Amino acid sequence: MSHPFDNVRATLVTAWHDAAIDAAGSPAPMAADDLWTLIATNHRCNRDLWAQEDAARRVDVPAEAIAGNKRAIDGLNQRRNDAVERIDEVLLARIAGVTAGTDAWHNSETAGAMIDRLSILALKVRHMGNEAARIDATAEHRAACAAKLERLHAQRGDLGRCLDTLLDRASDGRAFWRVYRQFKMYNDPTLNPELYRRAKRDS
Repeated sequence: MSHPFDNVRATLVTAWHDAAIDAAGSPAPMAADDLWTLIATNHRCNRDLWAQEDAARRVDVPAEAIAGNKRAIDGLNQRRNDAVERIDEVLLARIAGVTAGTDAWHNSETAGAMIDRLSILALKVRHMGNEAARIDATAEHRAACAAKLERLHAQRGDLGRCLDTLLDRASDGRAFWRVYRQFKMYNDPTLNPELYRRAKRDS
């Protein structure tokens, strides 16, 4: 019997994250299934968020341009979090028949959130690697970035092992996690007082 999480091992996820950073437009999922479509969506949002966050720090453009970056960031963050929740739902559906033991470990971070963090770490590794290799930067800058890059690789390795451990243990009832809704209130016009108060004033 195959393992329910064979196609979502951390080594597969991190290798695909790295390769997808260079893909033009929307990176194609590694496999044609719902899980990998969601992983690709999440990674694309994180890649686009990185670019928008960089652009939002500009000081040589009108305020309207920065406002546009901020609105794009809000939308991307919403889609990113929606994908994380759906990743968790799809993963948990694979072990719907597994009952967690009474002494099972309750992981406070979800598997979807860990995959999201691996996506962000892939971006950090790539951009820090670029900085460590910059020929127009000082030797001190390159050395500092190389040291940071080494720590990022260690963090990614640790997180990948934690993801695999959680999935392995959840598959036989020794651990579990729950889907946690993010409830991004600032994006909801019925929950953000700056939006619903203005709507009342304008009505």
